[in-house]
Amino acid sequence: MRKLRTAIIGCGKVGQLHAAALQRLPESEFVAVCDSSAARAKAFAAQYETPVPFTDPDEMFRGAGVEAVMLCTPHPLHAEHAIAAAGCGIHVLVEKPLAASLGDCDRMIAAARRSGVKLGVVSQRRFFESVQRMKAAIDAGKIGKPVLGMFLMLNWRDAAYYLSDPWRGRWDTEGGGVLVNQSPHQLDMLQWFMGPIEEVFGYWANLSHPFVEVDDTAVATIRFRNGGLGSIVTSLCQKPGIYTKVHIHGSNGASVGVQTDSGTTFVAGVSEIADPPLNDVWTIPGEEHLLKEFEAEDRARFKRINATRHYHALQIRDFLHAIIDDRPPSVTGEEGRVVVEMFQAIYRSNRDRRPAKFPLEAE
Repeated sequence: MRKLRTAIIGCGKVGQLHAAALQRLPESEFVAVCDSSAARAKAFAAQYETPVPFTDPDEMFRGAGVEAVMLCTPHPLHAEHAIAAAGCGIHVLVEKPLAASLGDCDRMIAAARRSGVKLGVVSQRRFFESVQRMKAAIDAGKIGKPVLGMFLMLNWRDAAYYLSDPWRGRWDTEGGGVLVNQSPHQLDMLQWFMGPIEEVFGYWANLSHPFVEVDDTAVATIRFRNGGLGSIVTSLCQKPGIYTKVHIHGSNGASVGVQTDSGTTFVAGVSEIADPPLNDVWTIPGEEHLLKEFEAEDRARFKRINATRHYHALQIRDFLHAIIDDRPPSVTGEEGRVVVEMFQAIYRSNRDRRPAKFPLEAE
């Protein structure tokens, strides 16, 4: 099997998940890491034994023979590094979200197209078996047309979380709050299940975290192009965290759903996924009994794997195979842009007090 020479930019918490995958995947030869802190890059490289540490991405691109790079830096830095990598002919997988602004998304996508490289964005919860079941059922027409989609997250982040990294909780260094950081996975699933968006009307607020600048709560309604409707309630104000769910209801009355997270969502490099992601609604005629079977299967699997690392590794492996097989990755840069459209639409709707129409252009 062909091995790709892989590297990471950003040796922080989420970088640990990428490094663990790159070190173990048979498609990867993990050759380099890069971080603005020389000490952190050196310690990170030593932890994973084989990669060479760098502090300058351009030097790494030129000197390490990198073929694919994982971007694990704060969101507003993604564009700079992705564009530079693409200019060197290097394929790029970006931690969610693709970027904090639509302008950055557009520049990244354009650079990848010019250079003919793959651009993907991490949305590892798509790879949950419970989520895959939902997508397969919807695509098979088992719920009729998807007509009502609901995303509900009741989560928690404390002051220590924001203090753990100086870039958190600020507009200029994080680009937003709960919408930008904790919600992209479920925003992605909602549009993946329901289809293209027509318009979004929303509000955001900071209700429980006066020590940060950004949103800790947002609500929105969506009109989809297929005539369906959607709702979003996402918050970091429910201590100690309750659950995160995505439910899809169909035109024939059938419904499918998933609880992707129980309690507070895990923090990469700090905590682990504590409970399996489970289908919690399944009313497809003749299949109602499968819900208990799905739960037993998923709980048994959860005991056999490290779920925190497993699904990241699945997506990273998919990305490497997209390069080897010359096909699009499962989650493309263009799909990553849709998620940025969604949260930017809520910010703009709140500002302008009117619906944000899609497609959304960069401001």
